[in-house]
Amino acid sequence: MIYSENVLVCMAVPLLLALFFLRDRARQFVLNFLLGMAACLLGAYVSGFVDAASGLGAEDTAIFISPVVEEGMKFLPLLFYYLMFDPEDDQLIRAAVGIGAGFASFENICSMIATGTESLSFLLIRGLAVGVMHIVSVFAMILGLIIARRFKALRLSSMVDALSLSMLFHGVYNLLVSQPGVTSVIGFCMPVVTAGFLYLALRRLRGGE
Repeated sequence: MIYSENVLVCMAVPLLLALFFLRDRARQFVLNFLLGMAACLLGAYVSGFVDAASGLGAEDTAIFISPVVEEGMKFLPLLFYYLMFDPEDDQLIRAAVGIGAGFASFENICSMIATGTESLSFLLIRGLAVGVMHIVSVFAMILGLIIARRFKALRLSSMVDALSLSMLFHGVYNLLVSQPGVTSVIGFCMPVVTAGFLYLALRRLRGGE
């Protein structure tokens, strides 16, 4: 058993202090990194409650419940930022990357504490896959918000579709890596490949910059 709240405090205190010495883009990234860690902890609370209340078990919860909860937790601060401050596209992207990186970092650290750190190769693979997966999933949400801004007639459907796509992507990843062998290899590779496609999509939205 680990105390995730204590881990969050230990990670968050230096970052909170750093905010006093940072400005503009650096401060925005660190703040969103903190929001990502908080979203991870809240998502774990909700998933754990659903697991205990439904009796699904840890594996089924990770596949069917956690993707919905975690992507929703990441989406809420981004949606609030989008609706209240009407940020530029690049500001939205920085916020998304910060939240995704914070979420993935906190999840990886808690996982290492819970399961051990004996296999460095596995930790590197998992760290890369989980890190890219969370950034990719939250990045897909941002592309949906950018499309919603440019095509106002599709605003609501673009937001819902982007969120649903992120949840589906996360769920498929969890399903693939839950089984050892070829399926886990495919799962670990999927976020990196998807990141390449999203990068091309972003270039297209920016007009080929």
